[in-house]
Amino acid sequence: MPAASLTSLVAQVRQCQLCQHALPHGVNPVIQIDPLARILIAGQAPGLAVHKSGIPFDDKSGDRLRDWLGIDKDTLYDPKQIAILPMGFCYPGKGKNGDLAPMKMCAQTWRQPLLNHLTDVKLTLLIGKYAQDYHLPNRQQTLTETVKDWRNLPSGIIALPHPSPRNNIWLAKNPWFAEDLLPVIKSTVQNILHA
Repeated sequence: MPAASLTSLVAQVRQCQLCQHALPHGVNPVIQIDPLARILIAGQAPGLAVHKSGIPFDDKSGDRLRDWLGIDKDTLYDPKQIAILPMGFCYPGKGKNGDLAPMKMCAQTWRQPLLNHLTDVKLTLLIGKYAQDYHLPNRQQTLTETVKDWRNLPSGIIALPHPSPRNNIWLAKNPWFAEDLLPVIKSTVQNILHA
């Protein structure tokens, strides 16, 4: 599809009001997309800090994510290199144990039309269970099992836990993630970006 079609689609996303009634802080879709992107970050949903700034991963999670990928802010925020499409584009609000789940209507309405424009993606990073469930619908594993089974995932897909500071306990319990998988992720990202 021509770039104008993507421009129109993104404009529709930015004007979306489908979930406004259920969002305590209102709508503010936060995405980053360009048809030239070679890496797709499929996250969960923006947190409150990102909702306020309108910049994806503009928080502590983003600091850790950049470290995991071995990239700087300029690279992360270059849409011609990296697309960022969470499962929900707006902050869903806070629940008892952290942020609420992404609004399902968002992915049902917008995800596939946007993904259709990403024809040059070489690596998809699935951050968290909601992204894993969407992109790997037939897997019957926990998040930890899916991340640990990275060698057996479809080519071009790597599953990650959420880089939130809330996951420090998970990271401490799973040292293989930093020892075995992070070097592979950094190397893969660098190879794609510098191809």
